[in-house]
Amino acid sequence: MSSAILETGGTAAAMRRNFWRGVWRVMRRKPSRLIGAVIVLGFAFMGVFGPMFHPELLPRDPDRIYAPMSAEHWFGTDGQGRDVLAQVVTGSRYVLLSALVTAVITVVLGTAIGLFSGFKRGRWDTVLMRLTDMKLTIPGLPLLLVLSTVWSFGSAVEMGLVLGLLGWGGVARAVRAQTLSLRERGFIEAARGLGLPTTHIVGRELLPSMAPYIAMNMLIAVTGAVYAQVGLFFLGVLPYEADNWGVMLNLSVFGGGALTTTAALPYMLAPLLAILLFTLGIVLVVDAMDEIFNPRLREE
Repeated sequence: MSSAILETGGTAAAMRRNFWRGVWRVMRRKPSRLIGAVIVLGFAFMGVFGPMFHPELLPRDPDRIYAPMSAEHWFGTDGQGRDVLAQVVTGSRYVLLSALVTAVITVVLGTAIGLFSGFKRGRWDTVLMRLTDMKLTIPGLPLLLVLSTVWSFGSAVEMGLVLGLLGWGGVARAVRAQTLSLRERGFIEAARGLGLPTTHIVGRELLPSMAPYIAMNMLIAVTGAVYAQVGLFFLGVLPYEADNWGVMLNLSVFGGGALTTTAALPYMLAPLLAILLFTLGIVLVVDAMDEIFNPRLREE
């Protein structure tokens, strides 16, 4: 008995080692993928630890309003004399944390509904898909406009919660389609023929098969959440209760006239470059994941 357990544990450990070796080979095949992973990890580090290196209220210098880029201020200063790069760093926590919360809620809720609906089919499938269709027809921007009148969205978790509850419909639809395809496969039919419970089939058979697809959807949801919240703050839909990249874009364009004068241009370019660089990192990581979890691509 003990020898069988040890053998099973050894097999699992060997499979994990082979998996990570395969990941390393895929990442080394294209250096751009390693660059993408470094970019994403760098932003994660900046979001977690970056604000710790700056005071909660950044120092203002009335004598250096919209100061040009220099060795002291890499992206210049804003209309209050505050360092722009420091604002990018301190504002990253709100943006990245709310994006992470959005992605987790979107993927968990959408995956749970899609798996249950696609596996059960019948009446449950009809009810859950009608609810999903109703959710997809609700326009997000008007709803956020209404919510902003009573909710300040000062917390990144609050923002992530709202965006996540508004964004799970597409994931639910996609996961249901994948589930309908997988439930007819031989290994699922064999599990059902053995009388295994639904929780075992879904949790041990279906979910691992869909893990790569779910992981990529989560990364894509992160970028979508960044665009959504930055766009809302840029348009002035939400009150400025927290420093973040969207607020910086709004103040640089509508307050500093960055589109008509070069003085505030670095103030606008800094958050834009951060968003573009973060998006590039996510795209490169998703490209690597596609090959990691696709045997056909690994063989080519």
